Amino acid sequence: MSTTPTAAQLGLLACEVCRLVSRAPAPDSGAHCPRCGATLHTRKPASLARTWAFLIAAMILYIPANTLPIMDTSSLFETQRDTILSGVVFLWDSGSFILATVVFVASIVVPLAKMIVLMVLAGSVQLRSTWDPRRRARLYRMIEFVGRWSMLDIYVVTILVALVQVSTLASIHAGPAAAAFGAVVVLTMFASASFDPRLTWDALGEES
Repeated sequence: MSTTPTAAQLGLLACEVCRLVSRAPAPDSGAHCPRCGATLHTRKPASLARTWAFLIAAMILYIPANTLPIMDTSSLFETQRDTILSGVVFLWDSGSFILATVVFVASIVVPLAKMIVLMVLAGSVQLRSTWDPRRRARLYRMIEFVGRWSMLDIYVVTILVALVQVSTLASIHAGPAAAAFGAVVVLTMFASASFDPRLTWDALGEES
């Protein structure tokens, strides 16, 4: 096990706004970033509580996002309601294998993977796990990187709608799953932003 001291043990604080690392001030002097003036915290206040709240809400909405219709297509002859998964099947059956794979990965696999990784990270901190903090830090950085492209999921659904062949007498509208799907994307982004990766090192410091 590594004996390298953590930033908290060395009395260092990182600003959550400008990322400047500075020495922790005296207890009575107030903790403010010397560069941007933002309030400094050893750890994000209520980080785990906010992460779990956003994560649970995203998990609940993930179900209607994939079971309710994402779009309603109406014509003079029929009305069709498609979910994300039925849209993937439609693209696959029509020969658009690459696009079907992109839609499946971006709209189903990526949000689910983000929620699972965040659950693992938050759960390990909650249980005071000493499991390799470097590996958990890499997982968090991966989630942060994916989070930059989270809105791609919604754009993929938009492309899916545009590719549906409809006549001039037909109309297409977003279904109730569209709002749920957008909420899942936003909530997972909030959950990732609320989680403080520095918490993964606390249990290791206590054990040392």
